[in-house]
This record gives sequence, structure tokens and C-alpha cells, in this order.
Amino acid sequence: MTVAEFSTDKKAIVFLADGCEEVEALTVVDLLRRAGIPLTTVSVKDTPEITSSHNVRIIADTIVSKVNFDEYDCLILPGGMPGTKNEADCVLLTEAVKQFYNDGREVCAICAAPTILAGLGLLEGKRATCFPSCEPNMHGAIITGEAATETGNIITGRSMGCAIPFALRIIAHYLGEEKADQTAASVVYSGPRI
Repeated sequence: MTVAEFSTDKKAIVFLADGCEEVEALTVVDLLRRAGIPLTTVSVKDTPEITSSHNVRIIADTIVSKVNFDEYDCLILPGGMPGTKNEADCVLLTEAVKQFYNDGREVCAICAAPTILAGLGLLEGKRATCFPSCEPNMHGAIITGEAATETGNIITGRSMGCAIPFALRIIAHYLGEEKADQTAASVVYSGPRI
């Protein structure tokens, strides 16, 4: 696998919405920052505070209306309900997802959130994974059932229990398998990678 260049002037976004799955969101934040990938948390609302699917209050770094998407290389959408619906209802987010995909920049989604990509027509004929009960909504995708699946500039993850492999797949994409392995070792993770 060719390692994509991840320059320090570019970074990733993890979107936060009311009802998002906090483990999926914060595991990615934690592991990408451990790996040295610059990352911003972004609320899809007009305020930075969100309440997760399990009533955890999280303060995002900024709000979606203030983001200059040209400064970013990677968009990451956690799942959860109703977080996935709230992400899908955010026009600024869905427009950014389509633009990133068309530009060849990375778009990542886990659990129920890959259904957003499917709804935008981005998974037709592509390998992808998602939460099992969401598979009927993955229009045209080739479902892998893997913990994390990378196809072109899309990375999908299966569920909260797969948040670490999902984050490690993003790290491996940008910084290589060795850096992903080092990051996994730093948190004593020895589970499956895909």
C-alpha cells in the first residue's frame, strides 16, 4: 500500500452531532492525535456542545459553519442514533463529503454513518462495512463485514466495537502500517485490524 502524504498544514475532522456514538468519535480523536495526525472536532450544530447517544456532553473545537474545508484532507463521521440522522441532515457536512470524495480526499464513516455515504451514491459497487442492521441501507455497496474496510478514498468501520481498527486503518492510510502498529502497541491493542 502506498502511504499518502499527510502534511502538517492539512488535517482531519471528526464531526460531532447530538446522538453520536461517543466511543466511535473519541476513539478516533484519541488514536489519530497519538499518531500525530492533526485533528479538529466539529459540531454540526451552531453551538460547540453536543450530547452523545449515551448522554455524554462533549465540547467540539468549533462549529461546522466556521470550517474552511480547504484546510483539511480527511472527514470522519461517527455513527450512533440519532447522531447519524443529525449528520445526514447537516447540508454543510453532506456537501463537504461529496466534494472531498470528488477531489480524492479521504472520507471515513463508522457504524450507521456509512449509510450517509451510500445515500449520497458514493458506495455503488464499492467494498464497505457498517453496523449489521444498517446493511439494507447500503445501496449498491459490496458489504465486507470487516471491522474496517478501505476502498479508494473511503474508509468504513463496522461498529463501536471496531472503533480501534477503524482508527488504525485511517492512521495506516496516512502514515503507514508501521505507525499504525506502533499506535496500537501504545494502547496495548492486540485485536484484529480488519
